[in-house]
This record gives sequence, structure tokens and C-alpha cells, in this order.
Amino acid sequence: MTKLAILEYPDPRLRKTAQRVESVDDAVRQLASDLLETMYAAKGVGLAATQVDVHRRLIVLDVSEERNQPMVFINPELLKAEGRGPAEEGCLSIPDVFDKVQRATHIRVRALGSDGEPFELDADGLLAVCIQHEMDHLEGKLFVDYLSELKRQLIRRRLEKERKQRSTGRDGASAHSVATPGTGTPRTSRPAL
Repeated sequence: MTKLAILEYPDPRLRKTAQRVESVDDAVRQLASDLLETMYAAKGVGLAATQVDVHRRLIVLDVSEERNQPMVFINPELLKAEGRGPAEEGCLSIPDVFDKVQRATHIRVRALGSDGEPFELDADGLLAVCIQHEMDHLEGKLFVDYLSELKRQLIRRRLEKERKQRSTGRDGASAHSVATPGTGTPRTSRPAL
């Protein structure tokens, strides 16, 4: 298994639409395994192939408390979406940013598993939010797209400033002293998707 580099907003590669996986072979299974390793190392609960610059329709998740129930969705399709409600979201591609997003509260999804077999799953709660969030990545959409333009600009500027500070070797901690709406230090109750 290999830990992959996660693209960070506003990298334009995050906006690419992922292509269908034509066959589930060893390379696809290896990608799923690498995505899971990367997600666990980053302390996330979900990761889409798009986030590591692989534009194939593959997402991985693990929303279990013990972090021992990995799920792989290849070519996921949303079959049903019911209800609407706010959920706080974060994203591994948008570090330390959290905000409320309206999503369907109950969904049904169809996908292929890592064995290549089709399955359907009903989901609600964090699992439903996570599936929808990761499927958005496959369409080149980020959770900040649901926020106001002002919030997106503030987030973009803050992240660019932090990246610049990291690249020059300066401590980025001072960037957190400026209060930006929807941002903060991640807590265990705030999983990044």
C-alpha cells in the first residue's frame, strides 16, 4: 500500500470530472487500498480518487468509531435522496475548514465493490453525508461550493497564505489567529471527509 498526496483547494485538478471504471482489476483494487491508507493516515472518514489526482469514479469511506469498517464504492450512483438537513462537513482537500451544508438525510446508492460485484446500500446520518460529499468530488464539486462567495474567498485566501508560509518554512500557526467563518481546528467530533 502507498500513501498518496492529497490535492488542496483551490487546485484546479479537484474540478475535473472522474471517468467510469470500466473493469475492476488488480490496479483498481490497489488504488482502493492506497486511498484507504491515505484516508486513515490523514484521519479522514472518506476520500475520492479525484482528491489524489486520479480521475476515476472510486470513493472509499470508514465512518465507524473503531476505524475498522472500510467501504469501497466503484462507479457509485445515487438512486434515491430523501429529506434535507444541515450537517457540518470538512474535507481533507480543504484543511481545518468546517461548515454546515444542506444534504439529503436518507439516500440509496448503487456501486460496485472491490470484488467487482454490484451492491445497493441505504444510508443516513454521517454515512449518507459522507457518500454524497465524496460523490460530489467525482463531479468536480467541493463542499465549499455550497457556501457563499464571500466565505469561499476567505477560505481560499487563508489556505493560500498557509501554503505560502509552509513553503517558506515559516510556522503557519499565526494564520489560525485570524477568525475565518467556518474554520477551526479539527476535533475528533468533526471528521474531515
